[in-house]
Amino acid sequence: MTAAQETRTVSACDHCLRRTDLIAAIAGRLQVEFKQRSAPGRVLALPDEDLLEFAPGEARVRYARFAPAAARERIRAARLWAVCHCREEYPARLRDLADPPAVLHVLGSLTAQDEAIAVVGARRASSYGLEVATALGRGLSAARVPVISGLALGVDSAAHAGALQAPGQTIAVLAASAHVAYPARGRQLHAAVAARGAVVSEMPPGAEAHRWCFVARNRIIAALSAATVVVQATERSGSLTTADFAAEIGRAVGAVPGPVTTRLSAGTHGLIQTGAPLIRDAADALELLSGATGRDYAMAPPPPIALSAPLRRLLDAVENDALSDLTPTPEQARAVLAGLGELERLGLVRRGFAGRWERKA
Repeated sequence: MTAAQETRTVSACDHCLRRTDLIAAIAGRLQVEFKQRSAPGRVLALPDEDLLEFAPGEARVRYARFAPAAARERIRAARLWAVCHCREEYPARLRDLADPPAVLHVLGSLTAQDEAIAVVGARRASSYGLEVATALGRGLSAARVPVISGLALGVDSAAHAGALQAPGQTIAVLAASAHVAYPARGRQLHAAVAARGAVVSEMPPGAEAHRWCFVARNRIIAALSAATVVVQATERSGSLTTADFAAEIGRAVGAVPGPVTTRLSAGTHGLIQTGAPLIRDAADALELLSGATGRDYAMAPPPPIALSAPLRRLLDAVENDALSDLTPTPEQARAVLAGLGELERLGLVRRGFAGRWERKA
């Protein structure tokens, strides 16, 4: 932890730290409250006294005996810093929420995000959705526009990975503790995002994610961003709640079209039918952002992707339709398939007609 982070670690007041600990202590009960209310996020707008009314006895004792110094030490031990909404350095955009997080816990460096774009979508995204999300992340990052998402599998991770291929920042908002990768298989991406930008959460170190936490997380994604782009979503996709929160607080919302034959397009097509601008690429996303902020943004070519020698040979083989020359043995075939997966993740190849691999333009 740097000296600057050490100083910022204690910039959360006792009251806000106590409230955050209370929310973590009654997280299981809050799932019930969320189901009973038409506007789930408003549960988090309730004062402490109301939250304590449906808290179990042990949570009330924990609240009464709360030790702010111990809470600050847990934050330091997790190598996080934290800021509460009582402080000037608290992200101003979050104040637009009716229920802003009492405390924001941060791994990395969170700077002013007046021009960020959220890119969100389905966890079980198709190859098309992953390709579009990666390209959006890469194009926006090349234009130095921060990319915000939830670090979940699918569209979220693809958007972060794309942003890391260019020089801009990327910020992840988690439903549980910011210092623990979620999902666990995403440790490498979690570390890379924290190094390039930040991983943030309203939940304290050690808190687990309940279902309501993902909905609550989405309001933070929407508020930190000037505009939200939904890439793929079913009619009941959780990513649509991010769009709902964004629209509620006056943020711009756009959506990427998809094939009419897949349910993954139902949510985005619904947004477009109700007036959301159609987003085809990073240029369209920047135009959406320009309309939201009144500023002009210039597209920039993303930097070339550095490839290892084996991946370069594999890419050349795809271009020359010579993949069969690289797979004379089962072991080599497995290595080629793994390499193709990596090239696909980098946005350099795609599966074409009849499963044939082809170089992307």
